Amino acid sequence: MTYPTQPTASHYVNGAYVEDTEGTPMPVIYPATGEVIATLHAATPAIVDRALAAAQAAQAEWAALGGTERGRVLRRAADIMRERNHDLSVLETRDTGKPYQETSVADASSGADALEYFGGLAGSLTGEHIPLPGGDWAYTVREPLGVCVGLGAWNYPTQIACWKAAPALACGNAMVFKPSETTPLCALKVAEILTEAGAPPGLFNVVQGAGAVGAALTTDPRVAKVSLTGSVPTGKKVYAAAAAEMKHVTMELGGKSPLVIFDDADLDDAVGGAILGNFYSSGQVCSNGTRVFVHRAIRDAFLDRLTARLADAVIGDPLDPATNFGPMVSEGQLQIVLNYIAKGVEEGARLVTGGQRLDRPGCWITPAVFADVTDDMTIAREEIFGPVMCVLDFEDEDEVIARANATEYGLSAGVFTRDLQRGHRVIGALQAGSCFLNSYNDAPVEVPFGGVKMSGVGRENSKAAIEHYSQVKSVYVRMGRVEAPF
Repeated sequence: MTYPTQPTASHYVNGAYVEDTEGTPMPVIYPATGEVIATLHAATPAIVDRALAAAQAAQAEWAALGGTERGRVLRRAADIMRERNHDLSVLETRDTGKPYQETSVADASSGADALEYFGGLAGSLTGEHIPLPGGDWAYTVREPLGVCVGLGAWNYPTQIACWKAAPALACGNAMVFKPSETTPLCALKVAEILTEAGAPPGLFNVVQGAGAVGAALTTDPRVAKVSLTGSVPTGKKVYAAAAAEMKHVTMELGGKSPLVIFDDADLDDAVGGAILGNFYSSGQVCSNGTRVFVHRAIRDAFLDRLTARLADAVIGDPLDPATNFGPMVSEGQLQIVLNYIAKGVEEGARLVTGGQRLDRPGCWITPAVFADVTDDMTIAREEIFGPVMCVLDFEDEDEVIARANATEYGLSAGVFTRDLQRGHRVIGALQAGSCFLNSYNDAPVEVPFGGVKMSGVGRENSKAAIEHYSQVKSVYVRMGRVEAPF
C-alpha cells in the first residue's frame, strides 16, 4: 500500500498550511512500531490568534451565503473524501494504529456521511411564522452562533473533526479545531479537503497542541461555542471555563456502559455485540459496553463462545487488510490498561483470557476478558479505555437494571433478548443517551449521539445537532397602534 502524502505543516490556518517552529515539538508515533512518523509543533499564541481572526472573518462571509450554497460545499467535500478513502484510511491507521480493515469502513467514510447529511440539511434551516390574536404576528430566524471551537479525541480523529465541523458549518458558523496531540494528522487533511471543495479560507482551521492551547481557544472572547470529545475530568474543566463566559457547549464524554444479555438471547449475536462493544478499535471507544451483565443460566456458554471467537482475532500489521485487532494508541494508554488489568486480578476477578503485552515493538496487548467481576471492583467502576471486558452475573431483571444504572456515567447501554417487550422495557429504564437493542455501537449520522449524567451534555449528529450550533431570534410584529399607560 502506498502511504498518502502526509500534511506538510503543523497547522492549517486561513486556507493554507502554516508552520511555527517556536511551538513545542510534538512527535507523532506510529503505535504499531513505535517509530516517529512526523514531528509537529504546538500552536504558539500567535498561531491561535491568527486562526481565530481568520475564522471570524470567514464566518461573516459564509453566513451571508444561502444555506443551499453552504450545503453544496459540504457535499462536495464529502465526495472528495469518499474518492480518497483509501489514502485517508491509511493516514488514520498511521495516526492511531487502528487496523486498515476498520479505518477503511468506519472513519473517513463516517466523516463523509456527516458532511453529506448536514450539507443536505443546510438549505432547510429556516424559521417559522407565528400568527397571534388581533392580527399581530411574529417570526423566528435561525442564526449561526459565530466562531466555534472543536476539541477532538485521539480515537477517531477524522470522524470527530467532521462530526463537529459538518453541523457547525451547515448552520453558518466557522470553526477552529484542535485535534488530540496524540493523533494530530488527520484533521489537517479534512481542512485541506474543505478548502478544495470551496469553503472560504479561514472557515475551518486546525491548530495543534495540548491542554494549554485548548484552554486558550476555550476562553477567547471571539469564541461562541466549544464542542469537546474527551474524558470526564477534561470535560469538567472545559465546561467550567466555557460557562464562566456563558459560551455554548457540547460535551461528549466517557462512559462505563452496561450491556445486558438475557438468557433467551441469540448467543452468537450477543457474543458479537460484546466483541463490538469491547474490542473494536482495541477497546478505545467512549460508548463501549464494558460492563457485560450475562444471565447466570448462559454465563458459561457465553464465556466459552467468546473465548473461542477471540482466538480468531488477527493481531498483526495494521496496514494488512486481514488484521482486525491493532495496538493501543500510545505507550501511556497501554500502561494505564495494564495497570487496570493488574488491579482486576488483585481485587479477585478471574482473567479468562488475554491481557498480556506482546513481545514486539509498539503498543500491543491481547484482548482481555474478566469473569466473576463484582460491581464494587475498580475495573467495573472506572473507564479503562482499552480492550478489557468485565463479565458480571445476574438473574433478575429489576436487579440488573438497578446495577446497570449504579454509575455516574450514562453514555450508552445495550440489551440482547428475543423478548422485544422486555427489550424495550429494560432499555426504557436504563439511564443512557445512546442505546442499542440486539446490537451495539452503531452510530449512523441520522441518529442523535450523546450521553446523560456525567457522560455529557448536548447531542452530536442528526437534526438534534442543529440546535447546538445555532440560536433562534424571535421578532414580534404589531400590526395596529401601540397603546401605552401614559
